[in-house]
Amino acid sequence: MTAYQNTFARVELKYLLDKDQYLAFRERTSDLAAEDEYGWTQILNIYYGTPDYRLVRASLDRPVYKEKLRLRTYGTPENASPAFVELKKKYRGIVYKRRTQLPYLEARRFVEHGLLSHGPDQIEREIFWCLAYYRELVPAMVLSYRRLALAGREDPALRITFDTKLQWRSKPTDLRLGPGGADLLAPDEVLMEIKVGGMPLPLVSTLSDLKIRPVSYSKYGRAYRQLVKGKGTAPCTAASRSL
Repeated sequence: MTAYQNTFARVELKYLLDKDQYLAFRERTSDLAAEDEYGWTQILNIYYGTPDYRLVRASLDRPVYKEKLRLRTYGTPENASPAFVELKKKYRGIVYKRRTQLPYLEARRFVEHGLLSHGPDQIEREIFWCLAYYRELVPAMVLSYRRLALAGREDPALRITFDTKLQWRSKPTDLRLGPGGADLLAPDEVLMEIKVGGMPLPLVSTLSDLKIRPVSYSKYGRAYRQLVKGKGTAPCTAASRSL
């Protein structure tokens, strides 16, 4: 199995597709990119923020620089399941991501209580700095979705992902409860992201022919806007679990 990459620096472009655009795009790009070894994957994230949602509110203003801290798992985790604490920054359109892998419960204790069972490596020290800078970060929201990832056949740096069943909830924030919450996408919508250093010309041509245009789309930002509009916390039905 391919090892997960812990550092990234790349352009990430987002597009909202309807069903017909998705099917046509997949057909037109079959020679350019293929499904990676994981296929469709359930992704769950905890986004961390201040009690007044300062980070996400600042991000919605589209500043030159912004950052976010989240905890991610692939599939519904158990206590010792692999989890990733990710520090994601964006500066002048370039996305920089740093992440460290820990067991789920240890990852939660690291972010929420500043506790590690070992001496921190460089990435973990950067995350500690982020925690110290914002001081009062708490689990703010759970975002979950099903993702299909493609990798470039000739250029492994090319990544194309498709997200469906995008849902959010503000509580409970324990990922062991699985996905669930309020929907962010319409039933026939697919959120596509193209992650690349330079866009291949055949891909540019396909996007133009299918009238697929880039959009500004923050999953966390859109969920926050729903929360502000009073659409509720959209909790799951399972009982909450403690760390």
